[in-house]
Amino acid sequence: MSLDLSLQPSFENMGLIESVMCVLDDIGFERPTPIQTLVIPGMLAGRDVIGQAQTGTGKTAAFAMPILSMIDPEDMRTQALVLVPTRELAIQLSDAFKQYSARMRRVSILPVYGGQDYRGQLKRLRSGAHIVVGTPGRVMDHMRRGTLKLGNLSCLVLDEADEMLQMGFIDDITWILEQTPDERQTALFSATMPLSIRRIAQQHMKEPEEIIVKLRTAAPLTIKQRYILVNHTGKVEALTRIIESEQFDGMLVFVRTKVATIELVGKLESHGYEAEALNGDIKQSLRERTVARFKSGKIDILVATDVAARGLDVDRISHVINYDIPQDTKTYIHRVGRTGRAGRRGETILFVTNRAKHMLRAIERATRQKILLMGQPSAKAINNKRIARFKENITATIRDKDLSFFSQLISEYQHENNVSALEVAAALAKQIEGNKQFLVKDTTKGKSKAAPSGPETTKKINTHNIGPHDRGNTGQSMATVVSRELFRVEVGHVHGAKPGNVVGTIASEAGIGSEYICNLRMHEKYTTLELPTGMPREIFQILKKARVGKQQLNISRITGSKKTTGKKRKATGKKRKAAKNSYR
Repeated sequence: MSLDLSLQPSFENMGLIESVMCVLDDIGFERPTPIQTLVIPGMLAGRDVIGQAQTGTGKTAAFAMPILSMIDPEDMRTQALVLVPTRELAIQLSDAFKQYSARMRRVSILPVYGGQDYRGQLKRLRSGAHIVVGTPGRVMDHMRRGTLKLGNLSCLVLDEADEMLQMGFIDDITWILEQTPDERQTALFSATMPLSIRRIAQQHMKEPEEIIVKLRTAAPLTIKQRYILVNHTGKVEALTRIIESEQFDGMLVFVRTKVATIELVGKLESHGYEAEALNGDIKQSLRERTVARFKSGKIDILVATDVAARGLDVDRISHVINYDIPQDTKTYIHRVGRTGRAGRRGETILFVTNRAKHMLRAIERATRQKILLMGQPSAKAINNKRIARFKENITATIRDKDLSFFSQLISEYQHENNVSALEVAAALAKQIEGNKQFLVKDTTKGKSKAAPSGPETTKKINTHNIGPHDRGNTGQSMATVVSRELFRVEVGHVHGAKPGNVVGTIASEAGIGSEYICNLRMHEKYTTLELPTGMPREIFQILKKARVGKQQLNISRITGSKKTTGKKRKATGKKRKAAKNSYR
């Protein structure tokens, strides 16, 4: 079933319970999105549903609201299970369920994912969780331990099914589906529908109603897309000028590597802007606090890698900045999907160097939209805004603050030193500003919009063919040359595992793309595989404790195994750095 986007019916008479309807009023949802219009009645009628829609179309609410309308709060057994590819998305979806259930009593929602302490999850599961949102590996682990019982499961949702497929979770998902009651309701959501996902639907769903929300373009129409031509060495200045000239609420800045998030945050802070980094090296508890601070408006700028930002759904993101151009068009679409969500307006700006113009054209072809060129904000525009802001702050202070004490103090100073009030005010302003340059100079005069890349510009890296890991990805190319080393995990055929289980677990727990997991060879009792060098110690410890089913990975390096891809056998410093940066 497909739907024209011009149809905008109401939430009324859909069958949602009153407490959920009250929450919709509280948060200001007036009309359902197209995916919600078709999914909500179908799920409330008990039908299996397949929803194909892009990110940002409101699909989370489409399945969360009917699930909450159907569960029995008096029964503390788990009644709904939502499977997602990443821990970030697990947290995000559990927060959404909590938001929509704010008017309901005694509803327990529990996220379960790798990298989180088992004790807290076990305690919550023992006390009962009506809805569990989790990653496949951790859900399987709890099921095999007997700590997650799904005998009373009435609804199972597969969200971002194509992402779970790419991360190697297909076997885990199949196993979970086989362990759940046959009479359950199943809903599957995916941006694309590859053959393997359709096979799951055929085998494990009952006459599913297929719902396709067609968009005229791959990027939401509510997002204004622009690009700016920059030199590699001028990107920081361009970003600071955009921060000063654009009216934004929350800004999400995308870079390619974990190291780049820290470096860029440091540069922004040195310019006087408060920003925080989000990457795979940051402890989960700190990442959660960072996202919470961003949501609440305590920080306005978040610098993130693609992997760390997966599933990030924050209403106040008004601007997405592609500081580092994405390596493929799909990544761009996922990035811009962080803004302009569920009908809201959004802005995205793409930084383009001369060498990256080909990717700009590829993105325009993929999105079927023209991305508009914007000029770098001029010094005059920035200075005008700074002056206006300075005057507004004075006006607000005079209007809102009690100045009687300082008025008396200034009057005494004038009398004692025989100076004018204007001189005193200027001195105080200078004292506040310190040695910072209040007005900026226009450094772009006489220069082209993007000068040819010089020695400072990142050199082009030859692609190479990654080795197969028995999941049909032979021939896939990685965008960067990395050095790799050989690892061993204590999981093999005797443990009932398949290569996809190992790949999926490592990709999820380490926060790396499955394309970086190469040359996997599964034996009877163990498996060998290659991973990029430079694995952070924290990731290594997480992988040692991670499990495939009941078997612990207990990962170890095979000594003397370092090898380098590409033409040269000797691993250069740049290649080792590229390998380390793959853990983002």
